[in-house]
Amino acid sequence: MEDERLKNKNFIDAWKKAFGGIWYAVKTQRNVKVQLVIALIVVICAIYFKVTIIETMFLSFATMLVIIVEVINTSIEEAVNLCTSKFHPIAKIAKDVGAGAVVLSALNAVIIAIFIFVSKII
Repeated sequence: MEDERLKNKNFIDAWKKAFGGIWYAVKTQRNVKVQLVIALIVVICAIYFKVTIIETMFLSFATMLVIIVEVINTSIEEAVNLCTSKFHPIAKIAKDVGAGAVVLSALNAVIIAIFIFVSKII
């Protein structure tokens, strides 16, 4: 039977728990903090270079995607840590694949930023 503490009482409770999860990731994960700083730099550059609305949408989507994937990766890592504290090859695969997803989303964001900002600089 599911623990009552895990169930959402209502819509507001679900949102509180979701924001608690985001806050946990921000507080505990160095990479999330780094990615938030990079997101701020992207916003500053977007303002400075006067990017278009469409370019802003691409930058916003790419930047948020990296942070979203990092938060999902954090949940994967914590779930694996719950299951085992010892080295296990399958646990390593789960963590490595999650980290790989973060890298792919970051590469996507870098490519988009290059397309947008290089044209503004040149």
